[in-house]
Amino acid sequence: MKWLTLPALRLPLLVLVLALSYPQTNLAQSRSPRISINTAYYLGGGDNIRIDIYDLPQFGGAYQIPPGGDIQIPIIGRVSLQGLTLEEAAQAITRAYGRIIKKPLVTISLQGARPLNIWLSGEVSRPGSYLLPLANGGGTQPSVQFPTLPQALEKAGGIRASADIRRVIIRRRLKANQEVTITYNLWDYLQTGQTAQDITLRDGDQILVPPQEKINLAEINQLSESTFSLPPDQPRTVSVFGEVKRPGRYVAIGGDTQNGQRTNGQTTIIRALQLAGGITQIADIRQIQLQRYTRSGKQQIITLNLWQYLQEQDTSQDTILQEGDIIFVPTATAIDPAEVSVLATASFAPGTVQVSVVGEVNAPGGIKLPPNTTLNQAIMSAGGFKSNRANSSLVELIRLNPNGTISRSQVPINLNQGINAQTNPLIQDNDIIIVARSRTAVWTDNINTVLGPAGNIIGAILVPTRFIELLKLLGN
Repeated sequence: MKWLTLPALRLPLLVLVLALSYPQTNLAQSRSPRISINTAYYLGGGDNIRIDIYDLPQFGGAYQIPPGGDIQIPIIGRVSLQGLTLEEAAQAITRAYGRIIKKPLVTISLQGARPLNIWLSGEVSRPGSYLLPLANGGGTQPSVQFPTLPQALEKAGGIRASADIRRVIIRRRLKANQEVTITYNLWDYLQTGQTAQDITLRDGDQILVPPQEKINLAEINQLSESTFSLPPDQPRTVSVFGEVKRPGRYVAIGGDTQNGQRTNGQTTIIRALQLAGGITQIADIRQIQLQRYTRSGKQQIITLNLWQYLQEQDTSQDTILQEGDIIFVPTATAIDPAEVSVLATASFAPGTVQVSVVGEVNAPGGIKLPPNTTLNQAIMSAGGFKSNRANSSLVELIRLNPNGTISRSQVPINLNQGINAQTNPLIQDNDIIIVARSRTAVWTDNINTVLGPAGNIIGAILVPTRFIELLKLLGN
């Protein structure tokens, strides 16, 4: 047998640097933000490797490392490769064969990498353990593509709106009694596309996404556009209480739900208000309370101002919702009549208003009309004025104000008039429109009441036709 005299593999400088960089600490001592955790690949159960010994092919071959990390090699028997880099594994086999072969030259290449087992917890949609595949590579070095932190967050269903991505924590076990902890700032990564630290993952990594300590509404909406946020079409169960038409629990999905239709869009607080039938007239949209609970059970309370959203186009007030959110719309302590008409046309107002048109119209009763309907349009929706009976020049408008008061006004009618606060105002929810009788109708009704059914023939004689026509000419 030919005895080899080739020099043994030497530990690369990178491994030495890493060995010096990582302090020997207890598992409880974990925080070390200055240490890069772009560590080499560590072998484990499920990896496919190839061992080659120079000039001795009969001792080499392909192996799949079983659970536990021990492999059986010719002549030598069991060798543990669990948790070793490729260089360290080659050194271990070199030492084993060194007992029977003089200075063996051993190389190990990674043929197929095992999937990584990653644990995610905190403010993610689906906390738990996940298997993330690696792209296979050849050669003596593990030329594989490790999964990244954003990919792991996507695998867990995305981050919740309460997540603080400036303090994402990764705990990584290096050796049997070594662990390193790094805090990543994914917000900077999103803003610049660059990061001073490597964000690729390794087998056994534990990822914790903490909750925000200080809420930033603008950042929440901006973060919702990232690839690792919750998908817009993911249903979220939320509760809506207070000054809304239909308080209760709803399953909200991204998109506009107005008029029974849904289009693309994020699942925001306005979506939830639409599902609840819209706000009432006494809603205080400046002080809407959003109650949110983190994974640890801590309550977050966010105050939203939808009036600011309407007047200043501050879209951050229409914040993204997450599973379990509770929305409370308080009662306004003071009502500004000028604001009522503005709110009636908002997308989170009811889709219809209920109006009663009574008196001398062809179809009296309650009717539902879209917002921005005028008084003239409401009368036409009730069938229009009754011919020869309605006072078509003046109607009475009774309005139930949000502050509990009732206002009555006489509105002159001009069917050719556009929107006008004096002659053709916009109607509001629960308005009552009274169309009175004309003078002609009052005269004829009074005569019929006096004469009764038995005097219809006499009444026809006593009230000449010319007299009735004269009353009509005199006007209402």
